[in-house]
Amino acid sequence: MEIASSTQEPLNSEPSFTIRGSHSEIFLRSVSNKEPPFTEPPCIPPRLSTTALSLNPLFFLPPPPPRHHLSSSTPTKLHDLHTTYRCISSVLKKDGQILSIALSSGLAYTGSQGNVIRIWKLPEFAECGQLKTKACIAVAIEVSNDKVFAAYADCKIRVWRRSWDGIIKHVRIATIPNTGGYVRSYITGGKDKMMKHMGPISSLAINVSCDILYSASLDRTVKVWRLSDFKCIETIQGHPKPINDIAVADDGVLYTGSDDAAVRVWRRNFSNGDPPHSLIVTVTAKCSPVKTLALTVDGGVLYGGCTDGYVQYWLKGCFSGQLQYGGALPGHTHAVMCLASIANYIVSGSADGTSRIWIREQDGRHACIGVLQGHRGPIRCVAAFPERISEDSVDEGCTICTGSHDGVLKATWNSWLHLNPFTGASIATGVIIFQQPLDPMTQQAKSHENSNEDQGRN
Repeated sequence: MEIASSTQEPLNSEPSFTIRGSHSEIFLRSVSNKEPPFTEPPCIPPRLSTTALSLNPLFFLPPPPPRHHLSSSTPTKLHDLHTTYRCISSVLKKDGQILSIALSSGLAYTGSQGNVIRIWKLPEFAECGQLKTKACIAVAIEVSNDKVFAAYADCKIRVWRRSWDGIIKHVRIATIPNTGGYVRSYITGGKDKMMKHMGPISSLAINVSCDILYSASLDRTVKVWRLSDFKCIETIQGHPKPINDIAVADDGVLYTGSDDAAVRVWRRNFSNGDPPHSLIVTVTAKCSPVKTLALTVDGGVLYGGCTDGYVQYWLKGCFSGQLQYGGALPGHTHAVMCLASIANYIVSGSADGTSRIWIREQDGRHACIGVLQGHRGPIRCVAAFPERISEDSVDEGCTICTGSHDGVLKATWNSWLHLNPFTGASIATGVIIFQQPLDPMTQQAKSHENSNEDQGRN
């Protein structure tokens, strides 16, 4: 076992996010520096100051016109909507781009281009520790119970065990895959000689109930690691193009999003003779590569952030793993790079440098209730945790943490008082409400009803 190093080793060269091949360059769920500038987006939301302020949603500019079919919108009244935003922390370290963030047990872990994972105490966001390795570029972090998993650009995963003895301690216990085991497997020509990813890892996910870790990669595969001994027990040939993100539901269903503009759903099998994971269904994301995925707490809604700036979402069907298309949430002018789900809210971070906060009602409608600005580069990672001002307070909200390619880590306090925006007729302009599309029979009935009303007026 190795205790996390306390001294930082010098970096020999500037880390690169590309894999240089003979034909093309593949980015680690990142964006090119040659993208259009952020100075002239078709929609410019209001800039938020670092002081507390109350934002009326009527001041928000509407998103740009939809580029493809969206879920139908209906006139809606916003009732008692009072939302405040306050930047409580903005930290710039000399670590380069912020690439990953994970929250657990009152702590936040952030990974960057450097060889340091920083640990922050919540909610005050005070740095309380570091995890150092010789490897650089921590592209994904996951935390489960007493273990921290971090995937690096060298296609390996480092594992730390954490403990509390007055202060938080982290001890490095493993590297996945084990170098010795990989070499022995390659020499013997066994079927596990490809246990190591052949391309950079893009995402991690943990199935706690089955005690397994999933790692997705730009090599188009998902590998399954047994946490008891950190061995690779399966390689899933996931997509024909690089896999950018994965998500696991509580029922064990695995979701994968890829540059092939598709989301695939996988079910774990326990019967003898069947493959450990089998493909259930494939859904498309309107011809736009899927960069990030997020599930609601109950697993009932799956969100996918795409390169066209839309957040697509699907509703879980009656049968396990089945998905019904719900609609698309517009607003971002560049690719959606990260998503976070908390309660009935979804937070999106984009390459346009903004974050959007959406509320979801029980009937499936969505409203954008906030647009956060402040970063000077693409937002690569986002996380959120709930918080109440005090036990007796009626104000509820959450803290949203965003990491960007500008190297800045921001924490924004967001509170909402008696949020119930879907209660009647329309009075709002600029707050966009989206509803799940009606089925064909209902649409036909609505059309017939409207036709009769028009004839009556005439």
